[in-house]
Amino acid sequence: MGLYFNCHPLFRALAVSFLLALVFLTPSQAQQAAKKPAEKAENPAQFEVLETRYRFEDNGDSRKEVHARVHINSELGVRQFARLNFDYNRSFQSVDIPLVHITHPTGGTADILPSAITDNPNPAVVNAPGYQNVRVKSVRILGLEPGDTLEYQVMTTTHHPLGPDFWLDHTFDRTGVVSEESFEIDFSSGRQVQLRINPATPALPIETAISGRTVYQWLLKAGQFDNASKEHSQSQPDVVLTTFASWQQLADRLRNLLKPSGELAPELLAKASELAKVPTSDPTTTPSLRAEAFYTFVSQKIRTVDLPLGSTGFKTRNPSDVLASGYGTPEDKYVLFAALADNFFGPARAGLISSSATDAQTSLPQPASFDHLLTTTGWPSINFWLDLNIEVAPYKVIPSQFRRKKAFMVGPAVTELWQDVDNSLPFPARQSVLIDASITSAGMLTAKVHYSLRGDNELLLRVGFHQTPKEKWQDLAQLLSLSDGFRGQVTSVDASDPYATREPLTVDYEITQAKFVDWSKKPLRMPALLPQLGLPDPPAKPAPGAATAPIELGIPLEVATKMALQLPPGTTATAPTGTSVQRDYATYSSQYAVSTQDAHKGLTITASRHINFLLRQVAAERAADYNAFLRAVLNDQAQDFTLDREPAAAAASKLAGSQEPARPKP
Repeated sequence: MGLYFNCHPLFRALAVSFLLALVFLTPSQAQQAAKKPAEKAENPAQFEVLETRYRFEDNGDSRKEVHARVHINSELGVRQFARLNFDYNRSFQSVDIPLVHITHPTGGTADILPSAITDNPNPAVVNAPGYQNVRVKSVRILGLEPGDTLEYQVMTTTHHPLGPDFWLDHTFDRTGVVSEESFEIDFSSGRQVQLRINPATPALPIETAISGRTVYQWLLKAGQFDNASKEHSQSQPDVVLTTFASWQQLADRLRNLLKPSGELAPELLAKASELAKVPTSDPTTTPSLRAEAFYTFVSQKIRTVDLPLGSTGFKTRNPSDVLASGYGTPEDKYVLFAALADNFFGPARAGLISSSATDAQTSLPQPASFDHLLTTTGWPSINFWLDLNIEVAPYKVIPSQFRRKKAFMVGPAVTELWQDVDNSLPFPARQSVLIDASITSAGMLTAKVHYSLRGDNELLLRVGFHQTPKEKWQDLAQLLSLSDGFRGQVTSVDASDPYATREPLTVDYEITQAKFVDWSKKPLRMPALLPQLGLPDPPAKPAPGAATAPIELGIPLEVATKMALQLPPGTTATAPTGTSVQRDYATYSSQYAVSTQDAHKGLTITASRHINFLLRQVAAERAADYNAFLRAVLNDQAQDFTLDREPAAAAASKLAGSQEPARPKP
């Protein structure tokens, strides 16, 4: 059972389940397929050779060549490589596919004809004409079977808007999917570059200036990486190259691109004036209410075109065009907000940030270090962190994976190049679950489940219900019920409007499960039908000489769960004893009871658990105390109700006897 606080792993798994189903995936792409973890001893497809070469010119133009030879091992491999997809932006890139060749085990061969190659807008921009240059070139692979070998070559030429500067990062495959991987970088010896190479993946020792050019080469084979090298690959790339001399230089370049151009157009001025007229009886709250009005408009009324950061080369559209079209990339939504809010809050600034564990500040300066854009308002007195891109995020709520991280600041009047993202929520975080259930004499469970959420899990579910078509909400609720331990069938589901961000998100569903209990068991033990309140694990034993880390509890959060379960007539029940544990960092209490309201309806058992996390962390030296608290909670949640049910005939006889009128005394 999976309700928790601050992105419980089960909620993260739930989020991944429904979000992955909504994202345009290209598993047959060489780079993505090469990084897929092996699921079995034999991978569905094995890259026998994966060769990548980059050549950079002095003006920043580049040419990337990829050559791959893939052995297809199974039907799953056939499905993975049924279509090759290559993303590009035709305003500054071109993609050529000169070779797609299949070799059969019998020795026969087949070449894929040019007619099998299509060039279409990226699915994310199908309904966004302003971004039709962001495209996918695809090759449909017909006739592929297990045992075949697929060979292809792809060439991508780039005239980058940030030229003459160029950059790249690369991580070598460590999953075993690639048997032999070669990588090459070629650039003019006259260019000043910064290059960082993982010591575990040194370049081949032949690289010197040749004909005015410098070349680095790598050749790696599966199985040569140790555990330390694999851990390095999860934290930072193996190869990083950039011509940017400093982060400040990159900030200056991006600042010139990420800003509104020209004078404020009349339609923008009119919209800004309209948003600024927020009615309020308290003048002291006007700045915050105004900021919320501007945020809500850009966040919710301007649809986010979900393209990777930098897909347009950081070229932005005119804010008036973004306003008129009603959609924009994260960069364009930021520029629109900056244009609208400038006269009321001062200049907005963009905070570029990464969702990975890598600390971008310690790496070499390059735009590829970031995959998300946050926004800050202007003047310090009303300087709030905002995420304009999620559409259904409550005002001033930043996804938990970005809080406490350093954001790279771009924009006017930036005094600190790296700033900490707030690690707080604009409201108390609360979660509640109410379960109203009944069990029939045949052992069938019927339950109504009600959630009310405020905080990080609220945001996950808002995104899920927002991005999932309403006809698929039942599938989403089914995943939610499974995470909470129910194995039955969800029969109906409803959720509050994901855009109604001023109120908690509510989710309601009904679920039935046949043969939930087996009355023949004597006695029958049954846990309370409540989600488990997960707590962080105790700290692992540190390595010799290493300091013990504090126990992170996350954002302060209150979680309450309640259950009322109606039992059929003729059932007896015994409730466990409740618990109360008090600490300065968290409190926990539970209550269990059995009540009789109507002999004809049978007993009702009730259970409630309440936990309140008061502090963000527990000091390392208090680990023993935290372990005691954790054991008390886990022991309580492991308690069961004891149920017993009389045979149907005996129960009917007893019920009839209770209904017989009293005889008059002689």
